[in-house]
Amino acid sequence: MINIHKKTLQDIEFNVVLSQVSEHCITDLGKTETLKIVPFPDKETLHMELGFTNEYLSSFYNENRIPNHGFDSIAKELQFLNLEGAFLDPFGFKKIVNISVTTNEILTFLKKFEDYYPSLSKNAASIEITKILIDKINTIVDRFGDIKDGASEHLYEIRQAINLIMGKINQSFVTALNAYASQDFLDDIRESVIENKRVLAVKAMYRRKVKGSILGTSKTGSIIYIQPEATFHHVRELNNLEFDEKEEIERILKALTEFTRPFVDLLKQYQAFLVKMDVVFAKAKYAQSMNAVLPEINDTKTYTVRDAFHPLLLLSNKKKGLKTFPQSIELNSENRIIVISGPNAGGKSITLKTIGILQVMLQSGMLIPVHERSSLCLFDRILTDIGDNQSIENHLSTYSYRLKQMNYFLKKCNHSTLFLIDEFGTGSDPELGGALAETFLEEFYHREAYGIITTHYSNLKILANELPYMQNANMMFDEKSLEPMFKLVLGQAGSSFTFEVAKKNGIPYSLINRAKKKIERGKVRFDQTIAKLQKERSKLEKTERSLKVNEQKKQNEAERLEEINSKIQKKLESYQELYDSNQRLIYLGQKVNELSEAYFDNKKKRQLMDELFKLVQIENSKRKKVSAKKKKEQKAKEQKVKQEAEKKVEEIRQRKKVAKEKAAQQPAKPKVALKVGDRVRMQDGKAVGSIDKIEKNKATVNYGIFTTTVNIDQLELVQRQK
Repeated sequence: MINIHKKTLQDIEFNVVLSQVSEHCITDLGKTETLKIVPFPDKETLHMELGFTNEYLSSFYNENRIPNHGFDSIAKELQFLNLEGAFLDPFGFKKIVNISVTTNEILTFLKKFEDYYPSLSKNAASIEITKILIDKINTIVDRFGDIKDGASEHLYEIRQAINLIMGKINQSFVTALNAYASQDFLDDIRESVIENKRVLAVKAMYRRKVKGSILGTSKTGSIIYIQPEATFHHVRELNNLEFDEKEEIERILKALTEFTRPFVDLLKQYQAFLVKMDVVFAKAKYAQSMNAVLPEINDTKTYTVRDAFHPLLLLSNKKKGLKTFPQSIELNSENRIIVISGPNAGGKSITLKTIGILQVMLQSGMLIPVHERSSLCLFDRILTDIGDNQSIENHLSTYSYRLKQMNYFLKKCNHSTLFLIDEFGTGSDPELGGALAETFLEEFYHREAYGIITTHYSNLKILANELPYMQNANMMFDEKSLEPMFKLVLGQAGSSFTFEVAKKNGIPYSLINRAKKKIERGKVRFDQTIAKLQKERSKLEKTERSLKVNEQKKQNEAERLEEINSKIQKKLESYQELYDSNQRLIYLGQKVNELSEAYFDNKKKRQLMDELFKLVQIENSKRKKVSAKKKKEQKAKEQKVKQEAEKKVEEIRQRKKVAKEKAAQQPAKPKVALKVGDRVRMQDGKAVGSIDKIEKNKATVNYGIFTTTVNIDQLELVQRQK
């Protein structure tokens, strides 16, 4: 049974995460439910919830996106349906239609794409899809929220009568208007509207001459507003019809409400389903905003997070354009507790909060910003003691409060607990507080609990070094700039860099030296040793990074050369195919030429035709039968290769032509008369030999190993015979 205390949620600022998640909801009910999220009490429900979020996140990246789930709350309508005698208004029914249509669309979609969204589909499988209620309401209420004329026969008759009487009202008013206007009884404006009724604008002096009901006067009293007598009679009849219409609409709505009442439980289910979808949607959008993933969840009590980011810090830095440093931590049965040390402002508390918030988020059904190869286990309890814990209300000091917390930890801590404690043991005398903290840590260790603590106490660092299933860790610090590097390194305790930081901040050397003399020599040496080890580790880290960069460069170069080699190989294959094709055509041309010569000599037409037919048969036997489409593709490929080859040949010809033109433009070198014994070489050659003999413009050149005879014009002088 998983039970995570409210204090833990408060320490790690889980409420801030929920607030950010709720901003992605599109309904008010969804926002309210999101703010109520707490870690799930059992593993089965948790795995199901994580499946919901992960599947919804995947829908953002594939073609089968889940339909829109927006809706207006029908909580008020559900209350009215539970009240005997109450009935809904048309807009209430429209909300019921909309929520039913939206739910049916999503249910139908999930049923269709069950393979894509197995968890969501399984969750929705028990909800009924029905159109009875939708169809019934739509026959009575139109899309604007008005009752349709055909909702009942009586309503249709009433509205027909209303339309008829309204026509009579307009006709009687126009008749009176024209009659009194012709007698000049009306003002220039002629008519106006009072209480939504058309009235005549009668000059005050003629008010007794106009029959009708006075409904008002102008501010000056010069105009009297009168409704004509004939119109007044028709209006009374209209009022009676409108009253009948209202009664009939009320009767229809009551009947429709009675029809809807049996569907109350289904409508509650629809609304709960859409609220759930809104919460899952918000979790998925939040995960998308920080590239969160669903890591592997194991049952082997192994906790391995790689490249973990604090969600609040990551999103805040993202807005500001700042870099966020990830952390990697591993806990297992052979390494249950990690003691993080190092200077203040180095990132120890953030690392602690990162582990806490990510674990709580995961156990609340949310995806987390870690590397996809991370593997996490679940904890029944997560105990935290992070931040300023001085309690003014309870009149407790920081240390008293911490002792109270430790007492609670001792009651609850077991093998299924993850504890996270910041600045363990502080708030009291360093010697006494450190000793008590060491005892507490030993107790947690023997109970096989998993945990991470931060501390400056040397005795806790030593304890972590001595116990087999506990290890030290430190936040790296640049020894030159004395700036934090925000990187956690496992396996080594960290120095607090107390005196180094003091020097950086301008504290005089004399005071620092006096301070060193006031403390034990062994402690200073211990701290110096740790600082030295951290410097060495920092150098090794830089070397490792440099080697990785070089290795990556070599890998990239090898891939580039491999790609070039592949392209060259493909071109060679294409050129080889072209060459083979051309060779075949040359062979055919030679055969046809031979047959032509034979026919030229013997004039035997039958023999020629037999030989040609035999040649064609031999060639066709070599051909493979291919489809017209493939043949077209093959021809296009051959044409492309041919064009490329012709282009290359043309380029080579152009280069040779240009070179030839340049050579022609250069002044010819004066010819040197060569003699026997001169040392010479071939033009554009490298080997040098001596002339043994010259006969008829031919020279015999001795290269030592061999002799050769070449045209004397092809030789150039290297050295005259001495």
